[in-house]
Amino acid sequence: MNELLLMCTIAGRRAAIPALRVQSVLEVDTITPIPGTPAYVCGITPLRSQALTVIDCSLALGFDQPSNSPERRAAVIEYDGHTYALLVDAAEDVAQATSDPVAIPGGLGEGWQRAAIGMVETESGPVVLVDVETIIAGPPALAA
Repeated sequence: MNELLLMCTIAGRRAAIPALRVQSVLEVDTITPIPGTPAYVCGITPLRSQALTVIDCSLALGFDQPSNSPERRAAVIEYDGHTYALLVDAAEDVAQATSDPVAIPGGLGEGWQRAAIGMVETESGPVVLVDVETIIAGPPALAA
């Protein structure tokens, strides 16, 4: 696998998003809340002439704490005709995967197990390759 990856940090863990899915990386200054949305949907933010739906990746994985790092960035992704800003703790660089994805080891938690395509090797070590559609879908709903 020689896929380019956006290297980032989500919920304190090194992760990667396929770079072909990323339109841009931006700083998010203003987020306008949307009433009635799940907690992992932070709201909307403007980008040029469009509104992006802001998804907090940490909350989408089922973690209790939102991304609030001073280095917080958002990867702009298009999915199913909509544009999303996926909040990550930090966006570092673009790197190349040097291996195919392999199953992630147990113990990372249910959220990572659900949202990971697998672990891939890069020049700087292994990272969790995330599935953006699973992040956008958010955590599974709890049964009533």
